[in-house]
Amino acid sequence: MTTSPVLPNAIEQLSGQIVSAVRTGLAARPKRLPSWLFYDEAGSRLFDQITELPEYYLTRVERRILAANAQQIVALAGEGERLRIAELGAGSAEKTRLLLRAAVQRQSTLVYEPVDVSLSALDEAQERIEREIPAVRVAPQLADYTHSLALEPTEPGERRLVLYIGSSIGNFEPDHAAQLLQGVRAGLKTGDALLLGVDLVKDVRVLLAAYDDAAGVTAAFNRNILVRLNRELGADFDLDAFAHQAVWNAAESRMEMHLVSHVPQRVRLAALDCDATFKADESIHTENSYKYTPGQAEDMLRTAGFAPVARWTDHRGWFAVCLGRAS
Repeated sequence: MTTSPVLPNAIEQLSGQIVSAVRTGLAARPKRLPSWLFYDEAGSRLFDQITELPEYYLTRVERRILAANAQQIVALAGEGERLRIAELGAGSAEKTRLLLRAAVQRQSTLVYEPVDVSLSALDEAQERIEREIPAVRVAPQLADYTHSLALEPTEPGERRLVLYIGSSIGNFEPDHAAQLLQGVRAGLKTGDALLLGVDLVKDVRVLLAAYDDAAGVTAAFNRNILVRLNRELGADFDLDAFAHQAVWNAAESRMEMHLVSHVPQRVRLAALDCDATFKADESIHTENSYKYTPGQAEDMLRTAGFAPVARWTDHRGWFAVCLGRAS
């Protein structure tokens, strides 16, 4: 089953964004690449492996929160009306099925709209969800939701619940995160809802282990961004010449991931007709993951035009899931 009749245009648009992001990012000081570049087919598989690692608590803890509260979440979001569920950065939609099943129990059938930059992840999610939960019709969208989000209008008497879980909002600088949530609000009607998952500040040792696991899966995930550039842009990055580095930036309250060049080197990017030069120990900043204090998620929702409705967390206070209604 194809994901969308406009996939060729979407793929062409994403390719243009890749070229622009890489050209700009590798010319910057310090060098940087956007974290959405991680999620080609191989990167999506590696991330799924990360979510099962013992050190990576985020997925496991959020899944427990959703499992315990799914019925209440969909009931509060719907307020007696039918729901349509959209998800930003859906990936394989592993945790989402808990909410989809709860919604189907509530209303028999459901439209689910996953939005992601990974075609393989969308295909996998669609096949699995429609096989496991036949009452769900999957309407996927291949898109970078940080640039635009165009969902089809809801039906009369239907509300949309947008899922933005996994603490994906933490990948964005605060100003950009605020703009992103405001953009989501602009695409919703009054009464629609947003479910926002955020990772909370905790012991630094726990954070460092989660982003630099003993098995080296996160390191492979980080380096895969170079594999992608080699394949799609004709680059000649030597993976062995770059080390994975995870650091806690206390001043910014965020985990950072970097790829650090072991030696001075020059990398050719044939598709861009340019070179990128590196000094020894110079890094490419590939990801931020902001960690929040209690109440910050509600503040972000209010700033974006959502009225906080409810908040759920785990017994250790490691992760929070917050529901906001478009006001």
